[in-house]
Amino acid sequence: MAPLITNIYTADPSAHVFNGRVYIYPSHDRETDIQFNDNGDQYDMADYHVFSTSSLDPQGPVTDHGVVLKTEDIPWVSKQLWAPDAAYKDGKYYLYFPARDKEGIFRIGVAVGDKPEGPFTPQPEPIKASYSIDPATFVDEDGEAYLYFGGLWGGQLQCYQKGHNQYDASWQGPKEPTGKGVKSLGARVGRLTQDMLEFAEEGVRHVVILAPETGEPLDADDHERRFFEAAWMHKRNGKYYFSYSTGDTHFLCYAVGDSPYGPFTYGGRILEPVLGWTTHHSIVEFPEKTDRWWLFHHDCELSKGVDHLRSVKVKEIFFDEEGKIHGEKPASK
Repeated sequence: MAPLITNIYTADPSAHVFNGRVYIYPSHDRETDIQFNDNGDQYDMADYHVFSTSSLDPQGPVTDHGVVLKTEDIPWVSKQLWAPDAAYKDGKYYLYFPARDKEGIFRIGVAVGDKPEGPFTPQPEPIKASYSIDPATFVDEDGEAYLYFGGLWGGQLQCYQKGHNQYDASWQGPKEPTGKGVKSLGARVGRLTQDMLEFAEEGVRHVVILAPETGEPLDADDHERRFFEAAWMHKRNGKYYFSYSTGDTHFLCYAVGDSPYGPFTYGGRILEPVLGWTTHHSIVEFPEKTDRWWLFHHDCELSKGVDHLRSVKVKEIFFDEEGKIHGEKPASK
């Protein structure tokens, strides 16, 4: 499978359909002399491009709309513009992004534009009570919008076990809860205000993933199924699909629920490990209302295995009659 984008290195693709086109909001990987470490310092991204295409089958030409936001545009940011996402509501487009503030702590910011391809003007401060990485937005059919976020290890999610506004620096680095009976840390989700710029609720909620065999939250040591980073939400046939990366075991997995807040019951894997340490994705229906679904993801094949030089790819995925996700089209019964 050839990369979708080859003119620059791109990763963490968030895909959305706006005005009949697929718009892709990835992070922009670049060369660096920073050595690989489990804190993710080598992922030293400094700006965002937006891409779009009108065809996935066959894979059509992709337009690079250029740089739409960069580090020096954002007053509160020190470095590392990691995986972004975008949303549309009431005539405006919103670009959500994580970055380190001047103290080195990850926050989530938002920038506003009039067109899906930008440019985007950032708010002068990060979203209040935001933290960690990997924002993913979901606008439900009733118009309510939600922001999912969080990532372990370098993403600092594990530093907030004492509370949403209590950063514990002793948990910095490649650490997470472990031990018998200890439950995994979930992503976070918060409903957004009508203007999409802040959380509408005081305190965000924990996203709980349940083990189907027990009905209990996944254990922290269940690294083949527990949430690590790369939250995504899509809705199909009234069901909410929360998908994510397991990080150090390199799977893309999903869980299903009846509410955007969850809880979600683990459903299985979407993608097996690819070349490269990270795996991060999005899922979108295109064309709209056709029930054809596409998985955008990345790997390091183009850079011949350099972990911080990744390339976006896309493949079709399928749902069976029970709503389970498959990488190949299931045989008809």
